[in-house]
Amino acid sequence: MEVSAYATLPDTVRGRIVALTAGVLPDVVRLPPALKRIADFAPARRAKAGGAMIASVLESDDEVREKVGTQLRPAYVSEGGDDVALPDDPAEAAAVAWLVRPDGWEVSLKEALDRLDAASVPAVDAEVARLRSKLAAAEDEIREVRADRKARIDELKADNTTLRRKLGEARAAAREAGTGLDEALTEAREALARAEDELASRDRQLRQLRSQIDKLEREAAAERRTSKTDREDASLRARFLLDTLLDAAGGLRRELALPPVTGTPGERVEAELASADAAAGAGVTSSAHLEQFLSMPRVRLIVDGYNVSKALWPDSALDAQRLRLLRAIAPVAARTGAETTVVFDAHSASVRPTAVPPRGVKVLFSPEGVIADDVIRDLVDAEPAGRVVLVATDDAEIIKDVRRAGARTVPLSSLSPLLG
Repeated sequence: MEVSAYATLPDTVRGRIVALTAGVLPDVVRLPPALKRIADFAPARRAKAGGAMIASVLESDDEVREKVGTQLRPAYVSEGGDDVALPDDPAEAAAVAWLVRPDGWEVSLKEALDRLDAASVPAVDAEVARLRSKLAAAEDEIREVRADRKARIDELKADNTTLRRKLGEARAAAREAGTGLDEALTEAREALARAEDELASRDRQLRQLRSQIDKLEREAAAERRTSKTDREDASLRARFLLDTLLDAAGGLRRELALPPVTGTPGERVEAELASADAAAGAGVTSSAHLEQFLSMPRVRLIVDGYNVSKALWPDSALDAQRLRLLRAIAPVAARTGAETTVVFDAHSASVRPTAVPPRGVKVLFSPEGVIADDVIRDLVDAEPAGRVVLVATDDAEIIKDVRRAGARTVPLSSLSPLLG
C-alpha cells in the first residue's frame, strides 16, 4: 500500500487530519449528508463526536478532501507568494501536505513522516528501558520471596519430622501399655489424635505455601510476557504483602493461643485504692467527690429511698416522692453507668406499691415485716470485698453498719446537687 494512503498514515497524523478538517468543515460547500450534521456541532465536538465519520469520508471521497484542502490552503500560503509553507511540527506538516496537496506534496509528506519516526524512536527506547527495569525489579522480588518461602518450607519440614517422631513414640507407648492399662491407652490415643491433627495442619500449610510459590511464579511469567502497567504491579505487590501478613498473623495467633484480653491496666490500681479507702470506713465528702467515685469501673450505688425523698420533698405524698426520686436518679445512672438500686421501705404494707423503674435503675421494696435498712445491709454484705459500694443515706444506724461492712456512705448534701 502506498505511503500516501490514509490508512497507512500514523495515528498522530490521522488525528491531526481529522482536527484540521473539523475546523473548516462549516466552510466546505456541498458536504455529504453525514458531514452536514457534524458541521452543525460546536467546534469542540466536531472532531470528538464525528471523528470516525470524517476519517471515513476523507479516505473514500477524494472530492471532499480537495474541498477541505482548498479551505486550508490560505492559512499555509507564504506571505507574498503562492507556495505552501508547511509547519515545523512533523505530524501537522504531514497532515497539511496530505490535505492541501501542494507541488511535491508526496516528497514533503515522506520527509515529515521520516522526521516523525525519528522523533518517536527515543521515546520508544525510553519506554523499553523502563519496562526492562521494572521486569528486573520484579524478578529480584520473586527471588527474595522464593528464598523466604524455601526457608519457611524447610522449617515446616523440620516440624513435620519432629511431629512424626512424636507420633511414632506415642504409638510405641500405646503398644507397650498393653490392653490391661485402659487409662494409659486412652491418653496415648488422645496424644496420637492431637499429633495427627497437628501433622495434618502442617501439611495443609505446606501445600498452601507451595501453591503460593506456584502462583507467584505464574504471575512473574505473566509479567514478563505482558509487561503489566504500574497500577497492576502495585496491586500485585499489595496483594502479596497482604497475604503474607494475614498468613503470619494467623500463624502467630495459632502458635501463641492467647486468651482474649479482659479488663484494663488501671483497674487493679483503682481496686486497691478503693479497697484501702473502704477499709478506712471513709464517707463521701462532696458532690465532686461523689462524681469521682461514680466514674470508677463497676461501682455500686444503693439509695435509701424514703430517707432521701422525704428530706428533699417532705410535703409530697409517698407516691409522688418515689416518682420524683426515680426520675432524678435515672440521668445519674445513665451518665455514669453505675449499677444503681433504690430501696423503699414497705415492711408494714401487705400490698406491694407499684413503681416503673427507669432504664439502668433497679427498684426494691422491702418484704412485709422487713425494714428497708435490713435490705440495704444485706445488699452491702453480698458484695465482694474490694468493690466500690456507695450507700446514699443520712440514717446514722445504716451509716455505721455499712461502713463496718466496707461500703462508703453518701450524705444527702453530696447527692442532692446531682439530682437537680
